[in-house]
Amino acid sequence: HCSHELLIPYLTLTGAAVLHTHETKQVLSYTVFPHLHGRVAIVTGGSKGIGYETARQLTSLGMHVIIAGNREEESQNAVRRIREENVKGKVEGCHLDLTSLRSIREFVQTFKDRGLPLHVLVNNAGVMLVPERKTEDGFETHFGLNYLGHFMLTQLLLDTLKHSGKQDSCARIVTVSSATHFVGEINLEDLQSRSCYSSHGAYAQSKLALVLFSYYLQQTLTAEGSHVTANVVDPGVVNTDLYQNVSWPTHLCKQLMSRLLFKSPEQGASTSVYAAASPELEGVGGCYLYNGQRTKSADASYDEELQRRLWRLSCSYVGIQEEGQCSLSSRQLTSQVL
Repeated sequence: HCSHELLIPYLTLTGAAVLHTHETKQVLSYTVFPHLHGRVAIVTGGSKGIGYETARQLTSLGMHVIIAGNREEESQNAVRRIREENVKGKVEGCHLDLTSLRSIREFVQTFKDRGLPLHVLVNNAGVMLVPERKTEDGFETHFGLNYLGHFMLTQLLLDTLKHSGKQDSCARIVTVSSATHFVGEINLEDLQSRSCYSSHGAYAQSKLALVLFSYYLQQTLTAEGSHVTANVVDPGVVNTDLYQNVSWPTHLCKQLMSRLLFKSPEQGASTSVYAAASPELEGVGGCYLYNGQRTKSADASYDEELQRRLWRLSCSYVGIQEEGQCSLSSRQLTSQVL
């Protein structure tokens, strides 16, 4: 991982420079999405950046969108801005701290107590290149928030997603990864990056873990005959606050290139919205989507043994021991919250 310290920002920024501008900044044009009145979506990290634009666009399609975030003021500002547009749907904020397994359980319990269906879960929240530190539960921050928090959230909401999905209208799980996963490595013996910490390596590992998880999840959903699909999206190189922790030379390069080559958050959200709402993806899962098209992810992401082993380790990390029983019942969930 330490070898990634200079490699990843170089790949991210110089890689953006060689892309054609019309490919990078293009706002994707699809067939007009159907009105989605009555459908419920949860968007993590929906108060700013790609998450905000995802929440805004889904609300404009008539959905009831719940912005899940750990900063109440930011969430409420996002809700207010979306409502001011007089969009067709409904939007609200709800507290969720993905660095805390307890907070995740409480969020899910609060949501389930309302008796709402869940048709779309967008696993969008994330941090990038933060200094070495641990979550409340002792996990490395990139691994704990970007990956494991979403792993647990998804598992706890699976039963609601399964009940909400129908044969001709599947529930959808949309997980946001990035092209950085191509240089990621999964070290199952050191997922917390204790032996050699690199913020770049830890970030890349978390994004690869999300792809592995999504693919394995789709396999289990297909085997069960569930009307739920799981896809991964790559938003491209987007001008967001995620770059606030990069080194000053990288930040300078980013500032110089962002207006010319980087996507806006609205453009970056387009593939997430496509995955969440497009009729073209009805019943389709297990895909890696970039610019609204199915494409190939890193070779390592298709390693089924690695998928299975990461899944089992993740189940044990969140306190669920048996593979295939990662989705807690309401009774189990309540007991763990209490």
